[in-house]
Amino acid sequence: MRENPLSVDECLAAVRLPEVGGIGLFIGTVRDHDHGRSVGDLEYSAHPTAARELARVAAEVGADLGVRAIAVLHRTGRLEIGDIAVVVAAGAAHRAEALSACRRLIDDVKEQVPIWKRQGFADGSSEWVGAC
Repeated sequence: MRENPLSVDECLAAVRLPEVGGIGLFIGTVRDHDHGRSVGDLEYSAHPTAARELARVAAEVGADLGVRAIAVLHRTGRLEIGDIAVVVAAGAAHRAEALSACRRLIDDVKEQVPIWKRQGFADGSSEWVGAC
């Protein structure tokens, strides 16, 4: 969890190990629309336990799917269109495990980690959107 821009290279470095033969990577960015409305910016807020929950979820996914290494970074604060909001990487002996772990990790983060987003729309209105 951090307010500064995220580094894809940092996540890749965390999972690039000699025993890893495949790396799954997901990069979530801020898009310019949502359900037909023009989005101007996003603001992510996190509960004080979010960093701990992020680590817990990553450890669970890694253990359940037998990956060799797993990493996740999530932004907080105000983000512009095109900014990176989340980076997930998983390294495994083979690509299938790495890609499965990557997908499950981003899904579990969105479902279990207490992070919320406020969408600012081009018309000046905004709304909070559940957990991200």
